[in-house]
Amino acid sequence: MKKLTIGLFNDSFPPTVDGVANTVLNYAKVIEERFGKSIVATPKYPKVSDYYPFKVIRYPSAFVGKRIGYRMGYPFNPKLITKLVKEDFDLIHVHSPFVSMVLARVVRKYAKVPIVFTYHTKFDIDIQKRLATKTLRKASVKFIMSNINASDEVWVVSNGAGENLKSLGYTGDYRVMSNGTDFIKGKSSSQQIQSFSKKYNLLDDELMMLFVGRMMWYKNIKLIVDALSVAKRKGAKFKMFFVGEGADRTEIMDYVKKMGLDEHCIFTGLIMDREELRVFYSRAELFLFPSTYDTNGIVVREAAACECPALLIENSCAAEGIVNGFTGLIVKEDAVAIGNVIHETSLDLSHIRAIGVNASEHVYFSWSDAVEKAYERYVELLERKK
Repeated sequence: MKKLTIGLFNDSFPPTVDGVANTVLNYAKVIEERFGKSIVATPKYPKVSDYYPFKVIRYPSAFVGKRIGYRMGYPFNPKLITKLVKEDFDLIHVHSPFVSMVLARVVRKYAKVPIVFTYHTKFDIDIQKRLATKTLRKASVKFIMSNINASDEVWVVSNGAGENLKSLGYTGDYRVMSNGTDFIKGKSSSQQIQSFSKKYNLLDDELMMLFVGRMMWYKNIKLIVDALSVAKRKGAKFKMFFVGEGADRTEIMDYVKKMGLDEHCIFTGLIMDREELRVFYSRAELFLFPSTYDTNGIVVREAAACECPALLIENSCAAEGIVNGFTGLIVKEDAVAIGNVIHETSLDLSHIRAIGVNASEHVYFSWSDAVEKAYERYVELLERKK
């Protein structure tokens, strides 16, 4: 396959931890390892050094407040533009419709290369919760739609993401390109799992459940806690692990205590070590991901890699491709319904473990496979451009 130089532009990248930063990191790794050359352009963070097998170009940024939650880059720097143009990109793949897309459009003006844009996030929800006035929200939607429409091709990570993009006023074509996971297929070693169980005093007949993600209410975490309360009242034996950080973590922990669940719930904070995180997935029997905000849910594939099936909300993007009772559990968005399913699951752990094996076979999708598919499309687009 032809070797290409791909620019990967995004507003978030490690040390920021989110699904899109994870996506860009894995795109860059796989392209550099298997296909060509990858160069990431992203805002600068204080005291951060990059030690990756690919080039990372950081540009000036500013902290714009807790409400936004990210640093905002400044793309209008002549030295930055010159530096990026000199990288001689074959194609630029943008993963955010904000500053990164503005930067990509400026670079394209001089480099004359196509731009692919991937729509990862329901930005109408993001804008609603982060911008205070209706005028600002309206202007923001207009701004991102202008940027998206400037792309040469638009990708979405699920059919639900495509429908959401249409609801913002997009009328063009798009292509569904799924995300993957960097986990290998299979559980952690039995020794690691046993050590984990011992560390947290987990019993063999106790259902272990897991949530991995930002500790924010919009992830539907209140629904998880309410469902756990229902399951507890019905007599379910379980331990629930919350892995991640976020602005709402303290409030969530307070709510767990208020509901009398603090002895059943463990908050670990952020876990950066991927092998350590694999042990959590490998020991868990059920991954709770009731988010209706996420458009793809990389964590669902991470769980599937470790034979841990997910409980998902019907008609959510994360539930796309999941067969209820075979590769996962799909439940209506209701605490009592979810609590009942948790209780039933706790009574027959062998059944949910069998579903986990199916998830590993049918839901797992590696980043290597995902990026290979994307790279093939890059080549097609460049041939068509010729």
